[in-house]
Amino acid sequence: MSEPTTQLQTVNVHIREGGATIELNRPEVLNAWNGQFGDDLSSALSELAADESVRAIMVTGAGRAFSSGADLKDVGGGFTTSDGRPDVYRTLTERYHPIMKAIREMPKPVVAAVNGPAVGIGASLALCCDLILAAESAYFLLAFVNIGLVPDGGSSLFLPTRIGMARATELSMLGERLPAAKALEWGLINRVVADGRLPEEAEQLLARLAGGPTRSYAGTKRQLNNWLYTRMDEQLELEAQIQREMSGSQDFVEGALAFMQKRPARFSGS
Repeated sequence: MSEPTTQLQTVNVHIREGGATIELNRPEVLNAWNGQFGDDLSSALSELAADESVRAIMVTGAGRAFSSGADLKDVGGGFTTSDGRPDVYRTLTERYHPIMKAIREMPKPVVAAVNGPAVGIGASLALCCDLILAAESAYFLLAFVNIGLVPDGGSSLFLPTRIGMARATELSMLGERLPAAKALEWGLINRVVADGRLPEEAEQLLARLAGGPTRSYAGTKRQLNNWLYTRMDEQLELEAQIQREMSGSQDFVEGALAFMQKRPARFSGS
């Protein structure tokens, strides 16, 4: 990949011939989300939305992952409640929801090139995009349940609209990996390509979209959003409210500890 046009602390932006690539750049932690990551990604999207020379956008990850989800060392994104717990409600509503809304409302096509694990909020980010390409070795994991939380970042909306209630429930409640090939079979994503060919295939698609009828793409997004996502704000708010409940539970404390200690969680249901 060429030198970035914009280099933020955790995100790089590359622009070439009307196509922009947002590269998630915390490879040492598999592009896990912390407060800075959320701020940088939001800034990058705002910059590209305002740049009329940019006609299509791609999101991908540096290193071995697309995104491993929330950084549990900074799960509240720097925000805390009055009792000292991570303020996940504020993190979701002030930092993450604007990102998802920016992508859905962007009058330009947005492609996710999933080069490795897309986990938790990382999976939500991919599912928010218009088109999803994945490497053969990539997988999707709604890992929230494994630490006593619920899907967020719009996953409770994007999953059932893409694959239906039965499969959305399976991914959300069982918290099992969905390999790229099966994700394609289920209709969760658009294409699977060989690992070594993902950058080339994604760049070709980005170039095609950047050279296409931008206003037509924007109009199509408006139509699909109107049919599928008119209650997106309501659903995002519900996710944040329920996640606030879950983050105050003993099961979340146990799940997070078990994850960091690399042992099975012993949930009590409380």
